[in-house]
Amino acid sequence: MKKIRTPREGAGAALSTHSTTTSNSTPETPPEAVLSGFSGTAEHFLAASQSAATKRAYASDLRHFFANGGSIPASPTILAAYLASSAEKLSVATLERRLTAIHKAHLEKNLESPAQSEMVKRVMQGIRRTLGTKQRQVTPLVKDDLLAALVMVNQQSPVKAARDRALLLVGFASAMRRSELVAVKVEHITHLPSGMEIFLPCSKTDQDRNGRTVFIPHANDESRCPVRALGEWLEISEITEGFVFRAVTRHDRVARNGLSAQSVALVVKASVARAGGNVANASGHSLRAGYCTSAAEKGLQPWQIREQTGHKSDVTLAKYIRPVARRKIPSLL
Repeated sequence: MKKIRTPREGAGAALSTHSTTTSNSTPETPPEAVLSGFSGTAEHFLAASQSAATKRAYASDLRHFFANGGSIPASPTILAAYLASSAEKLSVATLERRLTAIHKAHLEKNLESPAQSEMVKRVMQGIRRTLGTKQRQVTPLVKDDLLAALVMVNQQSPVKAARDRALLLVGFASAMRRSELVAVKVEHITHLPSGMEIFLPCSKTDQDRNGRTVFIPHANDESRCPVRALGEWLEISEITEGFVFRAVTRHDRVARNGLSAQSVALVVKASVARAGGNVANASGHSLRAGYCTSAAEKGLQPWQIREQTGHKSDVTLAKYIRPVARRKIPSLL
């Protein structure tokens, strides 16, 4: 019979130093089947409490911490030393995420978190004051840059060119995040006389899976129309269900699985490079930032842009509107 691991028999029990007391009465234990069912269900929902991307990021953060002499549990002194030594190589935002990963790793084992110690808090405060908290911003792929990239897309094979054209145009016009873009399926698309709607079951800011719908209108010029480009890609790839954007081999064979979020960045970088642009600050996020910046240049109000991007606040949206748009604010003098 399979043994049931209770919280005390797990990591917490191995690290506990408290003595146990005996009792004259033995507590009634529920049947093993009931415990097993509850445990499995609870673990399932615990696993679903964080997105896959968040889990991967935290796992990567912990590996870096372990590779640099860290362990769980860690003392405040060890953690403070790790943060100080890493500050020379990592951004403040990355350090803060790694601090969160280490903090959560302790809480999951019912351990006291060193991240809550006064020493660690003061070290992080000193790092912020010394290095600043300004985050790296990618270069937006605004309309003119996008059109230049589209001209050079045809240097590839017809199948891959059709995919990249659709990915760039839909990615820009929808202002989706990379993870949202690669998760789009044929079943999520609804064609309308004025364009198309794409249903997003979940996203980074929608962990409860309420879902939202993004509308993409037809472009005035058919050569740059995202709706038409997507239709051409689906036709040439013969995709009728499942993931829309997929890998294409050098023999023009279309894979069954969808692209990864990182693949979007590679497509954007390659497109910018072919157009003679600077790829250093280009990424998959350039499409989303490009939409926000271009929309601001056209005079769209923040609430209109947020309706497309899914941002929750104007403060967060403002980070995506690059200086190129702000410089077009008219003078009041």
